[in-house]
Amino acid sequence: MTRRLFRKLHGVRNRGINPSGFHPSQIQFYVILAPIVIFMLLPIVFIVSNAFKPPEELFAYPPRFFVVNPTFTNFSDLFNLMSTANVPITRYLFNSLLVTVLSVLASIIVSTMAAYALSKKRFKLKKALFAINTVSLMFVPIAVNIPRFLIIAKLGLIDSFAVHILPALAMPVGLFLLKQFIDGVPDEVIEAAQIDGASDVWIYWRIILPMIKPAVATIAILTFQATWNNADTSSMYVNIESLKTFAFYLSTLSSTTSTANTIAGQGISAAAALIMFLPNLLIFILLQSQVMSTMSHSGLKG
Repeated sequence: MTRRLFRKLHGVRNRGINPSGFHPSQIQFYVILAPIVIFMLLPIVFIVSNAFKPPEELFAYPPRFFVVNPTFTNFSDLFNLMSTANVPITRYLFNSLLVTVLSVLASIIVSTMAAYALSKKRFKLKKALFAINTVSLMFVPIAVNIPRFLIIAKLGLIDSFAVHILPALAMPVGLFLLKQFIDGVPDEVIEAAQIDGASDVWIYWRIILPMIKPAVATIAILTFQATWNNADTSSMYVNIESLKTFAFYLSTLSSTTSTANTIAGQGISAAAALIMFLPNLLIFILLQSQVMSTMSHSGLKG
């Protein structure tokens, strides 16, 4: 009798409240969420559409959201300008790829180790340090440009390759998310490992990291986006052309062309924006499930 009742209740739950497959009761959610999804996709559609617009559509009035007569002229103009650069375009691209990879790896190592210490270790000023990190979330990057420049100049990082990487290690939002995620790791697991003689390095590598993979993937995405799209570092701290990044090159290329030829410059800017956007979209699509898992745990404590 009890088993039959359980199966009946379980079947009702699957058919109605939380069905495993499609159920007519889910239509209400699609009605609400579908318009929101379409609205959120509009910026992506606009970036793609704008890159393929011919000049007459870029300057059409009233402005057109979707491209009517797509063309590859904007991309051909962009690639033609790239071929005339004094420094090979492959050098800028290599700099960006190397800086992005090193920044992501270094940021993950530094952030996870700091988050582990703030979450599971006991030491003085622990709460104060985390409070300072939380307060720093309120400052936008432009508000700290002057003190950042003074620190970088004092450390002698101007016109060096390291200036692209070292500032990216300080990511308050990454430390916050990781610390909140590690708080959910049971203390009993760590204590059991310590009783067995495990060191902090072993615990960090064999226990903490495997249990926070979603958070690590989120930090990788945030660091990738911040580094790949960063043109300010090359503009403010680097004077040697061969040390600058692909993002800086595209931004200056399109702006210089815009000054000389407004029509061609707008098309090149649109094509460059799409090229810079695609890697961000790709990495987010690949790791989006991990990001959702991190956000669902970021405000919870174990």
